[in-house]
Amino acid sequence: MAQKSYRKSQLIAFNNVAAGHDGVLSDRSGAVVVKPCKQAEIDFYHSVAAEHPHFAMYIPTFICTHELNPAPDVAATLTPTAAANLPETPIAAPPAISQIPVVEKAWAPSNGGKITTDLAIVLENVAAPFKKPNILDVKLGARLWDDDAPPAKRAKLDKVAAETTSKPLGFRIAGMRTWQGSTTTSSSHTEGVANDGYKLYDKSYGRQFSAETIRQGFEDFFLVERDGGAKGPVRDVISRFAAHVEELHFVLEREESRMYSASLLFVYEGDPDALQAALDAENHLTDGVDGDETHEDSDDDDDDDDEKEMPAVQVLKLIDFAHARWTPGQGKDENLLHGLSSVMGILDGLMSPK
Repeated sequence: MAQKSYRKSQLIAFNNVAAGHDGVLSDRSGAVVVKPCKQAEIDFYHSVAAEHPHFAMYIPTFICTHELNPAPDVAATLTPTAAANLPETPIAAPPAISQIPVVEKAWAPSNGGKITTDLAIVLENVAAPFKKPNILDVKLGARLWDDDAPPAKRAKLDKVAAETTSKPLGFRIAGMRTWQGSTTTSSSHTEGVANDGYKLYDKSYGRQFSAETIRQGFEDFFLVERDGGAKGPVRDVISRFAAHVEELHFVLEREESRMYSASLLFVYEGDPDALQAALDAENHLTDGVDGDETHEDSDDDDDDDDEKEMPAVQVLKLIDFAHARWTPGQGKDENLLHGLSSVMGILDGLMSPK
C-alpha cells in the first residue's frame, strides 16, 4: 500500500478552536487535526496503541506525527495502517475549514498560547462528520498540574480550581460552541450568536459556575430550558453521553495512570433536522440488520453491510495528554475518576426536571 504524507503546502490554519492554544492546523478536507505537542504526548499515544487497546476507543484516532518546520520537501510519513484510514483522494467540495470546528489543545507553561515545539500529532477530526457540530470541552481534575510543575504554576492552578467547579466536582467547562440556527426561539440561548449561527462560550463562561449552578452550563450546551428535563432527540443524545462516560469510567478504574489537565470532548449534531435524520437512519440500519437475521445473506450482501456507516449522532473522546502517563503500582487515577463521576451525575440529572 502506498504511503501518505503531509507537506506544508497541504496544511492550513485551523481557527475554530473553542478551548486551547494557538497553532492548530488541518488539511484542506478538514478530516484531520494537526496539533503542536511535546514528545511526551506522542509517547502516550504510542503507548495506548501498543499496550492499552481497551482505552484506545475513547481517544481520537492517532494517525501520525508531523514535523512543523522541516527541511524543504521533508514531511511526516504515515504508516500503511494509518494511511488506510484516510481517503485516497480529497473529499469533493469540502466545506470551508471555518465550518468544521474542533476542540483540541494541550496545556503547557505558555498561558494557553502557542507552545514552542517543532513536533505535532495528526489526529482524526472527530467533528468532521457532523453537519453542525455542537462541541463542549470539559477539563477534568481537581488537581491540574503535573509533578514537574513549578511552585508558582501549582499555586496558580490550585487557585483556579478553588474558585471554580474544578475542586468540588473534579471538572469545569473549559469552552464550548453551539449552533443556534436562525429559528431558535429560546431567549436564554440566542444572545451573542454570531453570523454563522454559532454561539461561543470561552473559558470565563465555565469559571462563573459553582457546584450548585453547573447544571446551567450543560443546559446551554444541550439547549435545554432552565431546570427543565431534556426532551425529544436531545434526550437520547444525553442518555448516550451518560452511558459512554460510564463506560470510560469503568475502563479507567482498571488502569493505573495519571492524566493531569485532560479533557472530555463532547460532540453532537446541532442541526435539529440533521440530528433527527441521523437517528432515523440509524434506526433504519438497525431494523434492517434485525430483519435479515432469519434470511441467509449472500457474500455480496455482507460486503454491502460492511460498507454502511452509522450516521453521526454524537461522539465522546478523552483528549489532551501533554501530562499523561501510565503509572504501574500507583493505583487508579482518582483525580480523573472524580471528575467523570461528577459529569455522570450532571448528565443523569438533565434527564428530568430539577
